[in-house]
Amino acid sequence: MRRFLVLTVTIIVLIAAVFFVWRFYIPFGEGVKSGELNYVVKKGYIFKTYEGKLIQSGIRSRQPGSIQSYEFEFSVQREDIAQKLMVNSGKEFVLHYKEYYGKLPWRGYSVFVVDSILSMKEIR
Repeated sequence: MRRFLVLTVTIIVLIAAVFFVWRFYIPFGEGVKSGELNYVVKKGYIFKTYEGKLIQSGIRSRQPGSIQSYEFEFSVQREDIAQKLMVNSGKEFVLHYKEYYGKLPWRGYSVFVVDSILSMKEIR
């Protein structure tokens, strides 16, 4: 009976660990977004994370009669990338990101995590 209980608990812990890693650490997708960097801020009460918003070209309408621009909200884990984005706010960026199934408090408020800057240029 004891052996069965140990085996069952071990299997449950392994399944939970695999689920946790799959949900929070293995990227669901990755891609590139471009647009004008609106802002990057460091915020949070316990876990200070970098959060930003990129305004993409084009317009959309969520409600009839209203117009909005496309916005890409993201988190940044690496401080060097966040600092470069902060001092160049308002410029046009091409950012590479990874998308995860779930959010972690120490990684940021978004499932989209920017991991590199592909290009940056002044807006004409």
